[in-house]
Amino acid sequence: MAKKKKSSTNAKKPKPQVVGPKGKIKSLKYRREFVEELVKRWRVSNPNPKCELYYETPFQLLVSVVLSAQTTDKSVNACMVDLHKSGLNARKILKLGVKKFESKIKTIGLAPTKAKNILKLSQIIEEQYHGEIPSTRQELEALPGVGRKTANVILGEIFREPTLAVDTHVYRVGLRLGLHAEKTPEKAEATLMKVVAADHLPDAHHWFILHGRYTCKAQKPGCDNCILNDICPSNQS
Repeated sequence: MAKKKKSSTNAKKPKPQVVGPKGKIKSLKYRREFVEELVKRWRVSNPNPKCELYYETPFQLLVSVVLSAQTTDKSVNACMVDLHKSGLNARKILKLGVKKFESKIKTIGLAPTKAKNILKLSQIIEEQYHGEIPSTRQELEALPGVGRKTANVILGEIFREPTLAVDTHVYRVGLRLGLHAEKTPEKAEATLMKVVAADHLPDAHHWFILHGRYTCKAQKPGCDNCILNDICPSNQS
């Protein structure tokens, strides 16, 4: 006797696609118009998106962004809030020294390496920039522990330049929304900068991150409660 087929109501829901319908990327014009709709919805939901790293000065943000590599903002804040509130600056870090500073960030991943980099960049900032952080990409990326992503965060958050720092959240959300199909964050940034209008940045950077952090999660995306679920190509079965 042939086995009965399982009821369709018990069938598993299709997993979200990573690019779009049938894996195809839409035209540049279409993606630009699509981003306008994304921004409109995000702006209604969150008119003033903010960086979730706690800081009181540009230098403190730089330190926290360097520390945030391969860890969460929540973990960085747990270590740094009290230090930042005490007026942490380059001179105070140099006074602490590598070992004492490392002991204060020991719960953060790669603490020894990050402590050394932050001591080195603190010395450069104190000696070459009189305690103020530099304002150009070239100068920022020349600092120990500062790569393109970190420089983008600083240029956007502090100097309000139209930058888009592609972290794991930005990369994933952009991929699932069909805005790019790149293999690396660097290439994804270049593609996303072509479809996200400059006047939406750096706010759009925060919207992408927050959407990925709280809704479009890596393992269990909250499609049912997503404000983009009716237009997201990865939510179409």
